[in-house]
Amino acid sequence: MRTSCRWLVLNTLSSILSCYTIFILFSALQGCFARDNITIKSGLADGQTLFSAGNRFELGFFGPSRGSNVKRYVGIWYASNPQIVVWVANRDNPVLDRTGVLSIANDQLKLSDEKGKIYWSTQRGAKRSNPVAKLNDTGNFILLDERLRVNLWESFTEPTDTFLFGMKIDAKFSLTSWSSEEDPSSGNFIFKQDQGGEQLVVMEKSTVHWKSSRPDAGKIIKSDELPPTIVNFLNFSQINNSRVYQDKRMVMTFTGKLQYWDFDADMNSWSLIWLEPNNNCSVFNFCGNFGTCNTNSRLPCKCLPGFQPKFMDKWKAGEFSDGCSRNHTSSCGNDFLSLKRMKVENSDSSYEAKAETDCRGECLKNCQCQAYSFVGQRDYTPSCLIWSEDLKDLQKDEDDGYDLNIRVALSDIEATTRNCGTCGTNSVPYPLSTGPKCGDPMYFSFHCNSDTGELSFMAPNGRYSVVTVNPDARTFVIQMKAEEANNCAALLASASRILQFNQSSPFNVTSSCSGELGNLTSDSTLEGTVEVEISWKPPLEPMCSSSADCKDWPHSTCNENKNGQRRCLCNSTYHWDGSVLNCTQEAGRLGESSDESKPLALILGISLPIGTAFLCAAVSIYVWREKVVKRREKQRQAVLHMYDTEKGVKELIDLTPFEEKDHGTGIDVPFFDFESILAATNNFSEENKLGKGGFGPVYMEVRKLL
Repeated sequence: MRTSCRWLVLNTLSSILSCYTIFILFSALQGCFARDNITIKSGLADGQTLFSAGNRFELGFFGPSRGSNVKRYVGIWYASNPQIVVWVANRDNPVLDRTGVLSIANDQLKLSDEKGKIYWSTQRGAKRSNPVAKLNDTGNFILLDERLRVNLWESFTEPTDTFLFGMKIDAKFSLTSWSSEEDPSSGNFIFKQDQGGEQLVVMEKSTVHWKSSRPDAGKIIKSDELPPTIVNFLNFSQINNSRVYQDKRMVMTFTGKLQYWDFDADMNSWSLIWLEPNNNCSVFNFCGNFGTCNTNSRLPCKCLPGFQPKFMDKWKAGEFSDGCSRNHTSSCGNDFLSLKRMKVENSDSSYEAKAETDCRGECLKNCQCQAYSFVGQRDYTPSCLIWSEDLKDLQKDEDDGYDLNIRVALSDIEATTRNCGTCGTNSVPYPLSTGPKCGDPMYFSFHCNSDTGELSFMAPNGRYSVVTVNPDARTFVIQMKAEEANNCAALLASASRILQFNQSSPFNVTSSCSGELGNLTSDSTLEGTVEVEISWKPPLEPMCSSSADCKDWPHSTCNENKNGQRRCLCNSTYHWDGSVLNCTQEAGRLGESSDESKPLALILGISLPIGTAFLCAAVSIYVWREKVVKRREKQRQAVLHMYDTEKGVKELIDLTPFEEKDHGTGIDVPFFDFESILAATNNFSEENKLGKGGFGPVYMEVRKLL
């Protein structure tokens, strides 16, 4: 029994060893027989692949793993990780079946199907006797004349979305992202040099999505995490040891990120070393024109003092790309907002200037000048930079920023009794105070550093940097060190105690707990700095010493209140509203005024219609009488014309002939002139006609009694 078991174990081990030996031999044979080239006689069909000499890269056909439609592409990928495709030949014209063949014909590389339809090809050059297409260990696929050792075409001159060491960035260079994770067709993002060739840009179609730092900053690409090897990798300096960069790549992703990857041999995996844009403020002009971006704030964008969002609804919804517009349409004033160490898009022009006053004067000469910066003190070359277009890509930049002077209206930045003007990119609204000459003394808890443009909140236990001020919500946000509370819930509960606010303080911690990595939950562990939002209470009436101090507060006069303090107290019909910072008319007074006006309104409401009706009736009667008089006069004239002749009278008499018995008999009648008869019969009116007699019509006489 023991012998049988021992034999079974030995037989099993022998079988396993045999299988392993066969596998090793097969792998070795595959390495021996794997080819790295295509010739005129040997093409590459779908299902076949090429391996570079060192088995680092593989070339063949691939397609998306999902989807029912067949789409086949020719590409190059890492042999150890086929999912990482670094180059695609026919990215915008896939073969729709599995009959594709990559071959050499007429000194060209061609991709065609069984019907002869061509999906991709290289340009045709001079006739060659023996062209060969070869995949090498750098990932470059080269068509060359092997006899003359002349490269006819190479994939490194037509990259897709990946930069490999050995490629060159020139005016024709570009990386175009995939459309999606599995679709290699041309996407929306392109990485290339800008038109001047001094900066690298990522374009989202026709819009700049990201830009490298300014040329005068001494760097092509700028990032706190950027290792110096990237500059060498992109071939901006001489490389002595190219092997260092063979396992590195830069990719333009379909999400718009430019990524730099390094292969970790120990971990046998790829590590992301660097990417841009790495936050909202890295996106070019994320806050729009005249908007400034702050990476340390949960609300990244705000308009500069003297400016307001172009579209407030979009701004509140978190869409900042439309930027800000001036509060006043004209930008041709003589006043400037001074900002320290600001990153900004390149200036439109520059010239040598001896002093800042010369630079300022040059800007004032032209109404198109939006801003200027005198940079002689930093670069040791007296230089004046002028911006004539809207300012773009504004951001606080302590390392390489400009001291920027932006043209604004004086009313937007000057300190008055109603506000303390500006401090850097923050406006200091009433009642907040940075000194005894502005704001309310009860709110004198702020300090403006004129050298840095930084606004600070002075709490009883220390000074905190102010990130932003929102006068509409009566809130401001400060930054606190995370170690001052264990987590967000503890910070929110104890922030007032930490800041040592008491009952009489006009300030109160309201909400928020967001850190450097975004909004945090209540149980999040705090690291670095966090933001705390603080509100202020509506102020009392402004303090004053004379009536002149109340000129900016309508409907108020300088008087003592019940506490003996002199303040701009509202007039008798008004009361102070601290939420709108003005004297507003009392509601009761408004009601009384309304009641007093009711009788007058009632009288007017009744008398006006009656008067109008009476006037209309009088006019109508007058017009009617005029028409009657004119009609009667017209009839009278017609009768006079008819009976004022002998013929007319005869016709009147003949209307009713005399009877025989009347012949020879005299008629004793009174004599009237014709005018009297007309008047008596109302011009022989039918209304006065009584009938007919033997002598003709009989009319009633109408006489006026005197």
